[in-house]
Amino acid sequence: MALVLHAGKTNKNAFKALIAAEYSGVAVKLVDNFEMGVSNKTPEFLKMNPIGKVPVLETPEGPIFESNAIARYVTRSKPNNSLYGSSLIDYGHVEQWIDFASMEIDANISKWFYPRKGYGVYLPPAEEAAIAALKRALGALNTHLASNTYLVGHSVTLADIILTCNLYTGFTQIMIKSFTSEFPHVERYFWTMVNQPNFKKILGDVKQATSVPAPPSKKPAAQPKETKPKKDEPKKEAKKEAEKPKAEAVEEEEAPKPKPKNPLDLLPPSKMVLDDWKRLYSNTKTNFREVAIKGFWDMYDPEGYSLWFCDYKYNEENTVSFVTMNKVGGFLQRMDLARKYAFGKMLVIGKDPPFKVKGLWLFRGQEIPQFVMDECYDMELYEWKKVDLSDEAQKERVNQMIEDAEPFEGEPLLDAKCFK
Repeated sequence: MALVLHAGKTNKNAFKALIAAEYSGVAVKLVDNFEMGVSNKTPEFLKMNPIGKVPVLETPEGPIFESNAIARYVTRSKPNNSLYGSSLIDYGHVEQWIDFASMEIDANISKWFYPRKGYGVYLPPAEEAAIAALKRALGALNTHLASNTYLVGHSVTLADIILTCNLYTGFTQIMIKSFTSEFPHVERYFWTMVNQPNFKKILGDVKQATSVPAPPSKKPAAQPKETKPKKDEPKKEAKKEAEKPKAEAVEEEEAPKPKPKNPLDLLPPSKMVLDDWKRLYSNTKTNFREVAIKGFWDMYDPEGYSLWFCDYKYNEENTVSFVTMNKVGGFLQRMDLARKYAFGKMLVIGKDPPFKVKGLWLFRGQEIPQFVMDECYDMELYEWKKVDLSDEAQKERVNQMIEDAEPFEGEPLLDAKCFK
């Protein structure tokens, strides 16, 4: 009796057992017409795996779930299978790399990829942590593969099968060339493995992702319009209701509460009109320092506004250029609540990682607005320092940041963003 694998045809976790079966000469049949969300909810499936997850392997002795366990079972179905190496230490190393592939590679790719596809909550700090952990793991793997063609010994083992299937999601869905090029030995290894005949028979032609999926939109779903129930009462009754005194109707309705004013709106009027400065900044295309910078200082009101430098606290984590730029872009989106009261410049600095993130902000009032500190969690990720305008060096630094001067503090600019 052939072993029956319950999973979809594109499930990378099912690929593990199918590729192991090809190397082992074990008959494994993929169940026909499997439909995720339907087939795995049937009573028959739930008897095999009460959680309803796939894949599940149906064997003469009973079902097995969890993809690595299934791949191990298929491998052990052939006595003395070389997929487990040729010695006890080989076996230990195979198991070591299987755990590494699951805990360090698959887990972190999943934390990066699935929230961007809407499967889970998308949180930029969590994504940054996952990418940093993934890069650390790929770095360790790259070092090992610099002097090894395979993970263990001199031929394909079950560890190679499981690692390659876990890398498959990353390479085909989110790890674009500019990301993987930092790990050339991992690249060489992956493309070598997926082009092995037994891999290619299951995976087909593999192509690398060319773009990173955009994070899910935060736009709230449209609320359905409330439909008024039809009145079944006689017309006379309706007329009586309409003739209720207006005063009574007013009593029944609660008066709308006035919206509380932002504390910044209660400050004494300032001679600086923020929108005039933003307009001057946007419209100045040439002679920027002579026109825009001079205009800024002519408009600036040190009593009504304050300037602040900010420096990202965790620059050592900024090892991926597009992730660093996305991090800054997300910060500016979340600062939208302060658009009426602020202007900002954010610079991503450096030619090579880790990249530095520095900023300059103009805020209404003499302190950073409390509602911004309370509602924008990014604020605590930065060190904030009020600009001392009596220090000419700090004043010149303000000028350079407003005009995106390059090099900035001796380094090239990777990106510059404006909040206005």
